[in-house]
Formats: sequence, structure tokens, C-alpha cells
Amino acid sequence: MATVIGLLVLILGVALSIGLHELGHMIPAKLFGVRVSQYFIGFGPTLWSRQKGETEYGIKAIPLGGFVRIVGMFPPAEVVGAQRGRGRIADLIWDTREASAEEIPDGEDHRAFYRLSVPKKLVVMAGGTFMNFVLAAILLVVIFAGIGAQAPSTTIGSVSSCIPAVDVAGQCQNTSEPPALAAGLQPDDRIVSYGGQPIQTWSDLQREIAAHPSAVSVVVEREGEEQTFVVQPFLADRVVVDSYGEPVLDSNGEMVVENVPYLGVTPRFELQRQPVSTALSYLWQGTVATVQAVLRIPVLMVDLVNGLLSNEPRDPTGLVSIIGVGQLAVEIAASDDLGLHLATRVASMLSLLASLNLALFVFNLLPLLPMDGGHVAAALWEGLKKIRARLTGAVFRPADTARLTPLTYLMTLLLISMAVLLIVTDLLKPLSIGL
Repeated sequence: MATVIGLLVLILGVALSIGLHELGHMIPAKLFGVRVSQYFIGFGPTLWSRQKGETEYGIKAIPLGGFVRIVGMFPPAEVVGAQRGRGRIADLIWDTREASAEEIPDGEDHRAFYRLSVPKKLVVMAGGTFMNFVLAAILLVVIFAGIGAQAPSTTIGSVSSCIPAVDVAGQCQNTSEPPALAAGLQPDDRIVSYGGQPIQTWSDLQREIAAHPSAVSVVVEREGEEQTFVVQPFLADRVVVDSYGEPVLDSNGEMVVENVPYLGVTPRFELQRQPVSTALSYLWQGTVATVQAVLRIPVLMVDLVNGLLSNEPRDPTGLVSIIGVGQLAVEIAASDDLGLHLATRVASMLSLLASLNLALFVFNLLPLLPMDGGHVAAALWEGLKKIRARLTGAVFRPADTARLTPLTYLMTLLLISMAVLLIVTDLLKPLSIGL
């Protein structure tokens, strides 16, 4: 059942992402008067379709993509002043122009995409990726502001049984009982106040512990009743860390150690709603990380091949196919067997879909056909040509994007090859999020 639920949620999430992406192209195209003949989600055999006005809407069998057929994507030969050349590549380019021209009904040349101004072309072609970005932002806001994120609460999660050594992990500093254990504090106690100061967050408690090296009263809520304890913090050596949690090093490269009050408690992590700014911060961080990953695709693919041919464990931060995304979705759905809270599982699934939409946003902006970024780059090039024509008085002609057809075929072949390699790797060496 968990597998079915995970796959169903993934399919619906992917379909929604694809559907909104294609709407991002179709809606502005229709608003600008361009004829849109088809809007489909999926590839392969048609499962359902319906003609509404001049557009056919439908769903195909393989939900791994979608398309909007915008009429007149490539300018005819007479518009760009092209002559038919010789050879297979020239024939391919010429056939592309002819096929695009044949889609334009008689008397509707003014409604062809290539007739749009440069700004309108940019809106149409970037609209799809923009929708993925907006969807990722909405999902992250729902996750952080609606569901919440795991964060330290004011409830004690555990009480240390010893005072740990500063330099040797797993060893105790001395045989003395930690102050919290000696005072009688227990897991599940909620800290109400420390040294007379109310405690609203775990950071408040950390600040008050540092400010009270001597004996101090602690009020906790235990089983619905408030109880007061007196603790005597132990002055223990601790490594100084920066705002990122990394150890601070001195001029000799040694970790800086300071003598600070130590209580011996750790917080319980609970789902806590975060401000919208937190979601936007994660959106920015995720976008930057995705851009960095996309720019490193050649290196990541080489690492993928090397890992597939060796016994080395797979890089958990590497690329995955839609099969890999499905495997992660199934793992999230099955995590109820591990006692993971339902809200946490929902947040994890939504986070997976948000990451997928960020990947679609960034990858589709690559300035290469058949990605949307290729059409965006062509529109920008056309804009430069128009500026040059105005300055020099030369005859302006739209960008002859049909000439990029061979490159489009090459990129499509590379994308298919990459997808196949990713799928094989996901099947032979699946990733796990380790829930």
C-alpha cells in the first residue's frame, strides 16, 4: 500500500508540475493572439483528448513530460531570406521550416509565434519555467509556514549521563554527574524558566545557561504541573563554534576551547511553523544548489559512470532520474513503518516535489534547444539583431531558429542517453534518504 501511495502522489505531483509548466507557455501565447493547436500532458499513445475551440487538450500514456503545440515557431524561408542548401543537414533545416509553415492556417500568418515581438516571445518561452519556480516557492511556503520544520523545542529530549570530554568523542571528562542529572531533570520536562527568566526557545535556555555559572533555579513543567529544581552548572571545556556550527580555529589551526557552564541536556526536536522568510531562504539556497549541480552535469555524469562500474558507494548528492525520484517517494510513503509522523512524511514528499520543480526551472533555462532557454536565447539574439538594424538602417529579419535544428537533435540524443544512464544507475544502485 505504501508503494502505491508513494507512486500515486509522485505521478500526480509530476503531472501537476508538467501541466502548470505547459500552462505557463499556453496562457501568454493565447493572450498574445498566437494560435495554440494542442495542450497535452505526457507522451506516447493518447488516453484522452477533447477539442475545445481551436485547441485540443489531452492526456497521454507516459506521464514523463508534456507539450504545447504553438503554431509558427519557426519563420518561413522567405521571411528570413533563406535559400535551400545541399546535403542532409540542409534538408533537415528546410523541412523544419516547411513543417512549421504548414501548421499555419490560411490567413492566420499574423497569429504565428515568430510574428511576436521579442518581449512577448520571452514571456511565452520563459513562462513555463517561471511556473515551476512559483510552484516550488508555494510548496516550500506550505512546508515551512504551514506544516513546519523540525526545530529544537523547550522540552528536554535527553539528559546526559556524564560530562563528555572535549577532545575524545564518546568519553567522559570526569566521573561527576552532569548538573541536570544530579538536579533531577528528566526527558519530557518542558523548561518554563531558568534563573527567573522565561524560556520561549532553546536558544533562550542556552543564553541563560551561559549567563549563570553559579547555582540557579529551573522551573519545568512535568506531567502538567510546574516543579522547581536547583542546578549547579559545571564549568566544562567546550569547542567554540561559529554561526554555521563549524569549529573556530586559532592562528595555529587548533580548535579554540573555552570554559563555559555545562548543564547536560539536549532538546527534543518538534515540528514548528516557520516564517515565510525561512521558506524564501530555502528557495534561494535550493536554486543556487540546483544551478551549481546543473553546471556540473558533465562531471556528475562521469562520476556516475565510474560509480556504476565500481564498488564505490553512490554519491547521495548526485543526479537521479524520475525512477530515482519514485524510489525516494516510495521510501517516504513507507516511513510510517518507522514511526515517522504523518506531517513529516507529507513535508518530505512536498520537499521532493519542490526540488523537482526547481530542477525543471533551472534545467529548462539552459540556452540550448530543445530546452525553453534555447528559445529564450534565440529571442534575445533577435532583439540584438533588431537593435543593430535600427542603428545601421539594415533590413531586419527574425532569427532563423530553424538553423538550430541539427543542434536540437543532438541535444535530444544526449538527453535521452543521460536519462537512460540515470535510470540504469537508479535501478542498480538506488539512492536512499535514510528515513
